[in-house]
Amino acid sequence: MAQTFKPLTTDPILPHSAVIRWLARFAPPTIAIEWKERFRSCLGALIGITFTGAITHLLLGSSGNIPMLVAPMGASAVLLFAVPASPLAQPWSIIGGNLVSATVGVTCAIWVHDPLPAAALAVAAAICAMFALRCVHPPSGAVALTAVLGGPAVHSLGYGFVIEPIALQSAALLCAAIVYHTLTGHRYPHSARHHGDKTAATAQPRSGFTRADLDAVLKRQGELLDIAPDDLESLLRALQLQTYARTFDELTCADIMSRGVITVSAGTRAATAWSILKRHGVKALPVTDEAQHVIGIVTRADLGSSQQFGMFTSVRHKLFGRRRAGEPVVGALMTTQVRTVDTSTSIADLVPLFADFGHHHIPVLDSETRRLAGMVTQADLIAGLYRQPHRQLQAQARQQRAAA
Repeated sequence: MAQTFKPLTTDPILPHSAVIRWLARFAPPTIAIEWKERFRSCLGALIGITFTGAITHLLLGSSGNIPMLVAPMGASAVLLFAVPASPLAQPWSIIGGNLVSATVGVTCAIWVHDPLPAAALAVAAAICAMFALRCVHPPSGAVALTAVLGGPAVHSLGYGFVIEPIALQSAALLCAAIVYHTLTGHRYPHSARHHGDKTAATAQPRSGFTRADLDAVLKRQGELLDIAPDDLESLLRALQLQTYARTFDELTCADIMSRGVITVSAGTRAATAWSILKRHGVKALPVTDEAQHVIGIVTRADLGSSQQFGMFTSVRHKLFGRRRAGEPVVGALMTTQVRTVDTSTSIADLVPLFADFGHHHIPVLDSETRRLAGMVTQADLIAGLYRQPHRQLQAQARQQRAAA
């Protein structure tokens, strides 16, 4: 019997699909930054570059040899204002990186007369020096190139190029970034453990990863990551907590909050509020009106100076029996923008407030009356997360007994 064979054909779509998949790898990831933050970064760069150019012009005049702005400052502005949390954008990175790269670039321009090998050597040596001095700053590579390829005007400056314009413009741009971030409520210079708590770095949790584990993985990675290890550790721990809390959606603030919260009014003397904090061992007091609506919160930090006058005013009150004019009251010291939650808020929604925004105590309002119902702290949250699995086991045991 004759057997027929179909000719082997190739699907022309397959190579085309492979090329599409290969090109798709170059697509940029989505930037999870709000437009408000993007605008803040753009405005900061505008102010920073303007301030840097104005300072240079004011101090050095319109000298033809010294440029009013060198191009690498534009790249530095991107880091300082758009990604201020990056290790590459910290003060020592920009100052140290730019100065050492300028010095290396001028040296290479003097010793090597051919611009091409001089430029290549300057960039390579600048990277090596920045690694050695722990001040890696990508725009500093452009500073080294500018020292070599800047032309006769830059070459005539010699090592003066390191001071004017590099050191001057780097310092001006850094000062503008520090002031701008401070005024707009951003933490810069960036440090992950900004509260000075070293316990988190040395703690050995019973489950999950330790800092030693993270350091070992980063060491095996073998390349520089554009994120500080402290920040990476904080993100991973926040992710662990969020993942753990997501399984407890039925647990609400009403289940874990502390009730019978001690409050003060806006007219309470600061010394009295301070003594209440010390007597009850709490760190914050909600400030309420006559209807028990929260109008503010006062913490130990707000009353820090009260620790001094509290001792003297208490003695003065006993001697004179009256309050003197000008004595601070809670209403003048409290924070009016208070973050609150409802009694029905789930624990999964509560976790980011503590993990991401640094809250330590949050007033809980009644869902219907909007009056103060309690206070939830980090200790309450941890206790609730610990207690929930036992509640689930007890519920399962009751169901099994009922089924039997």
